[in-house]
Amino acid sequence: MKQSSPVRDTFLIFLRLGLTAFGGPVAHLGYFREEFVHRRRWLSDAAYADLVALCQFLPGPASSQVGLALGLQRAGYRGALAAWCGFTLPSAILLILFAIGLVEFGDRLPGGLIAGLKIVAVTVVAQAVWGMAKSLCPDWPRRVLALAAAAFLLALPSAWSQIGVIIVGGLIGLSLKQSGVTAPGEALAAGVWLLLFFLGLAGLPLLAQAFPGQALAMVDAFYRAGALVFGGGHVVLPLLQAETVAPGWIGSETFLAGYGAAQAVPGPLFTFAAFLGAAGNLAPNGWGGGLLALAAIFLPAFLLLAGALPFWDALRTNNRARAALAGVNAVVVGILLAALYDPVWTSAIHGPLELLLAALAFTALMFGKQAPWRVVAGCALAGALLL
Repeated sequence: MKQSSPVRDTFLIFLRLGLTAFGGPVAHLGYFREEFVHRRRWLSDAAYADLVALCQFLPGPASSQVGLALGLQRAGYRGALAAWCGFTLPSAILLILFAIGLVEFGDRLPGGLIAGLKIVAVTVVAQAVWGMAKSLCPDWPRRVLALAAAAFLLALPSAWSQIGVIIVGGLIGLSLKQSGVTAPGEALAAGVWLLLFFLGLAGLPLLAQAFPGQALAMVDAFYRAGALVFGGGHVVLPLLQAETVAPGWIGSETFLAGYGAAQAVPGPLFTFAAFLGAAGNLAPNGWGGGLLALAAIFLPAFLLLAGALPFWDALRTNNRARAALAGVNAVVVGILLAALYDPVWTSAIHGPLELLLAALAFTALMFGKQAPWRVVAGCALAGALLL
């Protein structure tokens, strides 16, 4: 019997998620938790929350970085690449095809179908909040901390507020509860990845000025977008608009059409970069431009994660660090709770019919133990027929 390959298995698992994970980064974290913590038991709830906390600290697409970390821990650098390809390429290919055929296909999407997919996000995030709260907030101090973090983020929603509550959560964790060392080889490799990240950030603008050309200008613009934006997802859109519409690379109407299409495909919203690269007015565009923009916007996420993860693993074994992480984990629950209300709930639930579909989907996930892709398909069909 042929032995199973961790790299191939990782790719196939993430490919299925890349084809079915609708709902944005917060929903993706819920899908990952259900798949890798509960179903496959690759890691514990606490270890998963640690990864989420790390990726909330780093700029770039948080859910994609969690996927990269899971692949990296499972099968090394090839596993990280396999996870990224499986999770990212389905939506990227769809958006490139949409960009190439924009004139033929138009920019209208069935509203009921999209509404159904948004309802899926409500149920997935609610399931994640419920499960993580049970394991990561077992006592009242941490429950209060999670609720306070959610209230603060709803009152002052921003990427910096999110980073701030994570830091405060760690400090409070130290006060509530009172060492590992990274291996030298791992520390050296991590240092190389971090050096490459900063070299790209500082060097690409200089190269783009020294060697004018659209390809290098695109790499510089999309790399900076991936490297400098905290929060990922929708937060990157204003920067992408400034980098592509303002210099005339793409028209404003085309940009908005691509943004609308990005809401209707599974996987990370950062794959919107593939649409922008493919739909550009200047060469490289089409498939070449789409794949170039896609690689450039995700590259800093990989470099930062590969550089930070070895030190993070060492810190998790330190007693004081573990006490701080207990507070951080509680805050992560609060972050998810705030996101469950805004934007997930507010953008999806507008009346009793949406509320009923959300309740049915939540029941199917929590008590019916249905596979997430089946709930996605059911909600999409119900939305197309009823909404």
